[in-house]
Amino acid sequence: MTKNRQIALGGVVVLHILLGYAIISGFAISVVKKIVEPLEAVNVKEEAPPPDEPPPPPPKEIEIPPYVPPPEVSVASDAPTNSITTQSTISRPDPPVVSAPAPPAPPAPPAVAPQPATPKGRGNAFSDDDYPSASRAAEEEGVTRVSYVVGTDGRVSQCEVVQGSGFKRLDDATCSIIMRRFRFNPATRDGQAVPERKTQPVRWRLTN
Repeated sequence: MTKNRQIALGGVVVLHILLGYAIISGFAISVVKKIVEPLEAVNVKEEAPPPDEPPPPPPKEIEIPPYVPPPEVSVASDAPTNSITTQSTISRPDPPVVSAPAPPAPPAPPAVAPQPATPKGRGNAFSDDDYPSASRAAEEEGVTRVSYVVGTDGRVSQCEVVQGSGFKRLDDATCSIIMRRFRFNPATRDGQAVPERKTQPVRWRLTN
């Protein structure tokens, strides 16, 4: 640092010290002046208390007259004394009417099991006399399986071959004989006749 800068810095410091002293001195003087100012005293007048109220006047005495009993008066009454008789009647409710329980419903009739059609008589069979003569001469044999319907009148109404024997003459003869000869007791359901379908095999075999 050069000498000139040192001198300038020292001057600035001295200036700040002087300013600070001046400020402090000025504030101190103003504070002392405020304290030294004379105080003014003010006299406060107290208000006088209100005057006492006068006492109330004494109560007046009231004279009470002496008690005089009223004279006794007797009144004769010729009217008859009416006596009132009250009779309370409590109505009793009628006893509840208990009706007899309804009779139980009759049991339902037992369900009738369905019955299948059964052969009627001895005509529901094949014999050697039923063998077609042409088939016998040709020595045709086999089993024909047919399906037919037994009507409500016990007669066969339909017939069809479900498995042939291999020979048309034997198959045709099977349905023809069943429809012409077979008779049944019809099948029933709930006691009523109903149609029923049956399946039956017929064996064609030469015996001699």
